[in-house]
This record gives sequence, structure tokens and C-alpha cells, in this order.
Amino acid sequence: MKLREIIAILEQAAPRRLQDDYDNSGLQTGFPEDEIDKILVCLDVTEAIVDEAAAKGCNLIVSHHTLIFHPLRQVSDSTYQQRCVVKAIRSGIAIYSAHTSLDNAPGGVNHKIAQLLGIENLQWLSAKEGCDAGSGVVGELKAAVRDDVFMDIVKDIFKVECLRHSALEGKMIKKVAICGGAGAFLLRDAIRVEADCFICGEFHYHDYFENKGVLLAELGHYQSEQYTCDLIYEILQKGCPDLDCVITEINTNQTRYR
Repeated sequence: MKLREIIAILEQAAPRRLQDDYDNSGLQTGFPEDEIDKILVCLDVTEAIVDEAAAKGCNLIVSHHTLIFHPLRQVSDSTYQQRCVVKAIRSGIAIYSAHTSLDNAPGGVNHKIAQLLGIENLQWLSAKEGCDAGSGVVGELKAAVRDDVFMDIVKDIFKVECLRHSALEGKMIKKVAICGGAGAFLLRDAIRVEADCFICGEFHYHDYFENKGVLLAELGHYQSEQYTCDLIYEILQKGCPDLDCVITEINTNQTRYR
């Protein structure tokens, strides 16, 4: 199957026009007319990921996080991005990244998080004008849950070693706002829609002073988006079921807790 055909499948689910202005979703390395035999799906592209792809006979990596986020001033070995590009090209491996294009898409990253938590009746937390897309989602649990119980549920589902959150006050949680990754910019929107809880990958220290009674739950960037690999895999399996596709066995999370 040609790379351009696979890109068309990915961009049907996550159109590049939906990405944020600062982003660089899309083809990172490779040629659209390349024949693809096997795909490796991952969250982050690292040198170890490129080595894994080569070892498994994959000539396409599909990641969530963009490898070439900022323009490369040179293609050498001074940054891990440069080393990944060189290694991928030398190994004949194409790389495609669906970052905020997948974050902002219907059925995308935030919908996946909501599905895992059993949150329904979803609406965009901050809608994009003129299309069914946006940043973050907000919805409701089937039944209200006490805040400490809900934090335990979140911690268990996302395998969080140490869940950072604002003070627990014994209130009931029903309406939940969600944004995978760095979602602190949506805090005012979560307050505006009167969410009981706002879950994202990262908050800033002072956000905890400005939460206006909304329970903040900070999963960690990797932890909040780890199931994006499953989402990308599902998109590829549906769009090209005859093509061999595997999810990475490497945990690329670089943060640790004691």
C-alpha cells in the first residue's frame, strides 16, 4: 500500500486543517509514493522507536507527537530530532505524525479519554469556528461520584503512579472537562461551563489558585495520552485492515516519580 493512501486514511480521521497554528502535523520523513509493508504506532518518536521499527520490519512510523515540531536548522546529530531523522532516512522508514489534528478531531484523543472514563453527552470545551472540531471536551458521568472515589478511578484507569490534584472537599463529581496533554490553557473554559472536575496532562502551579472550585486532576502528559496509540491503531485497522500494524512495546515517558 502506498504511503499517500495511508496518509489519506489518517487525514480522513484527523484532517490537517484542524491542527493548531503552531503545530506541524503531517509527513515528517518519506515519500508519498513509497510502498509501505508494516506500520509501527507510537506516542513519541525517539531513536529507540526508530530502531524498534527497523527491527520489526516496519517502514512507516505513525506517531501522535510531532517529531519535527520546530524547523531543523541542520540535519546532523546535535539533537535527538536530527538523529531520528537521519536514522529513519538511512533505514528507509517514513514518519507521519498526527498531533493536534487528532487532538481537535471528532472521535480524537479527548473523546478516547472520555470513553475510557465513561463520560457521555460530549461537547467541545472550546469549539473551532465553522466546523465540528475543537480543543478539549466536556461531558457527564452516568452517575455522580464523590471526588476522592473519582480520583481513585482516574488513577487506576490511567496507571498514574502519583496523581497530582487540587484539594478534595467531599463534593460530588458529575460534569467533567477533559484535555489530553498540555491543557491548562482551557481552564477558563472549564470554569465557564461549570465543570466539577477538569482532567488534563499538565497544569501550571498558579492554575491551582485560579480553579474557582473546579477540581483539577493532572495525569502527566504521557499518561493522559498513552491510549492515543490504541486510537491510531484502530484508525489504521479500520482503514487498511490488510496492512500489518503493531503498537510499540517501548514506554517513551521520560518522567519518573519516587
